[in-house]
Amino acid sequence: MSSLSVSLIQTNLYWEDKNRNLAMLEDKILGISEKTNLVILPEMFSTGFSMNPSVFAESMDGETIAWMKKLASSQKIILTGSIIIEDNGQFFNRLIWMLPNGTYGYYDKRHLFAYAGEDQHYTAGNKRLITSVNGWKINLQICYDLRFPVWARQQSSNETPEFDLLIYVANWPEKRSHAWKTLLMARAIENQSYVIAVNRVGLDGNQINHSGDSMIIDPLGNILFTTQQNEVIHHMELHKDALNDIRNKFPFWKDADEFQILQDHPHA
Repeated sequence: MSSLSVSLIQTNLYWEDKNRNLAMLEDKILGISEKTNLVILPEMFSTGFSMNPSVFAESMDGETIAWMKKLASSQKIILTGSIIIEDNGQFFNRLIWMLPNGTYGYYDKRHLFAYAGEDQHYTAGNKRLITSVNGWKINLQICYDLRFPVWARQQSSNETPEFDLLIYVANWPEKRSHAWKTLLMARAIENQSYVIAVNRVGLDGNQINHSGDSMIIDPLGNILFTTQQNEVIHHMELHKDALNDIRNKFPFWKDADEFQILQDHPHA
């Protein structure tokens, strides 16, 4: 069965300093020695979790998209993480899924973190992005989305689950790390899916500390990898046959409630 090689980059970020972040991340990506299909960066990897989109937003033809295209092509990887984008006069916390051939998909963060005023500066997305690589279906989400299980829930019929891997990119504060770890395990268990979560470390410009706690979790909720506080690049190969074995042995997904998410939400 197909496997998926993933590399996650847990790192500190230079506050609202795009050039330093891109240079630092490029060095880390170029330093990955393992053959990998997918490299995952944190939320707002070029700026940190900034509420100054009018200053730092880029267009979809901007420098950071070009940087992602260059690295995805030269390293023959899929590169993903979120950045601040201006599109049709609106600002988005937008996850980019950049393929080696320069084509890309994107996902706009659905649940904006009102506690920090994100909803005052950004526009919420209203469509999920479930993409595919090596026979794996991958659901892509951002940070605060983690608190809303319906948005991540498998919308499967009894025939097949909708996705195999759920990815969260984040700037999740250390003071709520217990919720982070608990909810990530819950998302894996309830969706019978692998979960990969990539968080930043260090203090941001608002003196909020981030402990990382990036994680890779199997469909039974077992933590395959986690690390705290330190900057790290971690590589792991996920195996589809292990996922299928779990789903076949414990076919709980077949008993799930059937429902549909109204993706074109009137409040979006």
